[in-house]
Amino acid sequence: MIALDTNLLVYAHRRESTFHDKARAAIEGLVSSGSAWAIPWPCVHEFYGVVTNARAFTPASTITQASQQITEWRASPALVMLHESANHWATLHKLLVAGRVIGGQIHDARIAAICLEHGVREFWSADRDFNRFPSLTVRNPLVG
Repeated sequence: MIALDTNLLVYAHRRESTFHDKARAAIEGLVSSGSAWAIPWPCVHEFYGVVTNARAFTPASTITQASQQITEWRASPALVMLHESANHWATLHKLLVAGRVIGGQIHDARIAAICLEHGVREFWSADRDFNRFPSLTVRNPLVG
């Protein structure tokens, strides 16, 4: 299963993004493949916070626009929404120690742990910070 990071969701949603077309095509490819694909819940929360932030975008996405986008993704029959499992702390703690995670890096560690808990085979992200978690296979579908 392939899981998507927030940045790809934002790029696919915001037309002015330099990576809009590539991100949209990557997501559409996943949806049309019929194979299971995933979004971790923390990425949904972050997506909503970013696209509705007037300091990030002028104009920012409205509540309706952001909500509709999430609803569209969730309508995909092959989408799996990922969340913390009962073993979350054990998985997260290993990542925290191995990756020497401090401060705000906890957000990425949380996402990585959720993906690992659910057997994600590949995490698509344009954020190189996820490389600090070698147990998670990360690929940027916007390059190469």
